[in-house]
Parts: sequence; structure tokens; C-alpha cells
Amino acid sequence: MARVPYKIFSLRERPDREDEFERLSDASWPRFLRQRDELGYGQYWPRLFTTWADWQLLVVDEMGPTIAATHAVPLVWNGTADDLPSSIADILRRAKADHDATRTPTALCALAAMVDARFRGKGMSAVAVRAMIDAARARGLRALIAPVRPAEKVAYPLTPMERYVRWANDDGLPLDPWIRVHARLGAEMLGVMPRSLVIVGAVADWERWTDMRFPDSGLYVVPGALQPVVIDRASDEGRYEDPNVWMRHTID
Repeated sequence: MARVPYKIFSLRERPDREDEFERLSDASWPRFLRQRDELGYGQYWPRLFTTWADWQLLVVDEMGPTIAATHAVPLVWNGTADDLPSSIADILRRAKADHDATRTPTALCALAAMVDARFRGKGMSAVAVRAMIDAARARGLRALIAPVRPAEKVAYPLTPMERYVRWANDDGLPLDPWIRVHARLGAEMLGVMPRSLVIVGAVADWERWTDMRFPDSGLYVVPGALQPVVIDRASDEGRYEDPNVWMRHTID
């Protein structure tokens, strides 16, 4: 694998590249996943670019292009699975409360790691994760925790996440490539986050977001979804809950 030359900057250091986060987000997530989250993470998201700009990282090619970008926030976590946040909104809510109360954070919590399509398959996913680990270590935090969205779960939407995460390849490593990136960097799995975010919309909205038709009520397999979308024609509503997997990188 050819080495890609890169440098890592925080958004605070490179505010001129703020638009790159949105560009990579648009290219990384299906359209329906970029709609309003019923759990409310949207009210906190703008603070990533102000309050937490030091923690938003850019992996930049030495020739100029942005290779990858990561979102993360520091928070207080006691190190147990029971104390893990319940959703992306809960992560941000807790981080804001800790910041406003001037509590000293103990962990960095990842929110996203996005790699430009031109650089995928070149080992840059691991570079992005290591960048977050290094940022946490430099500030004395004890762990990077990450609600990972498994990359290939979209191919198995009818399989419960609890089963999917146990699947392994011939080397005994996780079958899913994103979970495998974390595992190779020494992370351990802590459990499943059943509802990282919840997307609700009218049936017409879902048809527009997915370029599909939903003639009857029921469960629908939608491209990009990790589990079926629930359509209720009587109430004119479609609902999707996005499950993630908690991974922990312990930092010495």
C-alpha cells in the first residue's frame, strides 16, 4: 500500500477548511441520515465549530486536498459501559454540561470519521482514528470512546447488530472493516448503542430521501440503512433508528 503524505491540523488551526467537514459529511452519509434527528443533536452540533474547534481534526494531503476529517468532543466518563451516552445527542448534551460546569474531562468521544472517496483503501481510516487517540493522549485523557457505525452492516440489514458484531473473518478479526480498524488499533467492544439517532418523517419525505416508493405499511430495506425503516401509512410516518457499536481505546 503506497504511503499517502499527510499532516494533521485542528479546525482551530485551519478555520479556512471548515467547509470540508460538510463536504465530507455529504459524501459519507446517506441523505436520510442527514435529516433532523428526533433526539436533538442538531441543537448542539454548531458548537463543534466554536467551543470544541480544537477537537475537530483535518487530515490534509501535503499537496493540498483534505483526506479525512473527524468530529469528537471531550466529556467526563467513569469508564464503565453503564455510563456510556445513549445517543449522539446525549454525547453532545453531556459534553456541553461538562464544559459549562468546568468539569475536567476524562475521555474523548468520537462522533464521526470521514475519509474522502479518493483516499479510501489507503489506510487513512486508521490514520484518522489514531489522530483522535493522539489528541486525547496529548491532553491527558484516559480513553477514546467511539460509537462506530459499521461500514458493511448495510449489506445485512435484517441481522440484529448484536449478532453482526460477533462475526469474524478467517483471521479471527471482526468481519466489519470499520470495527476491524478499531480492533487493530487495540480497541475493545463495549456494547451496542441501539439508537445513535432517530430519523422521523412523512412518507413523502422518505420517498424523496431514498428515491423509493412505500405503498404499504411495514418494514423496508433501504440503501444505506443498517436496519429496516418502519413505514406507517395510517399515520403518514416513516421511522428509522440508527444502531452503532461502542468501542474503547484505552490510553496509557
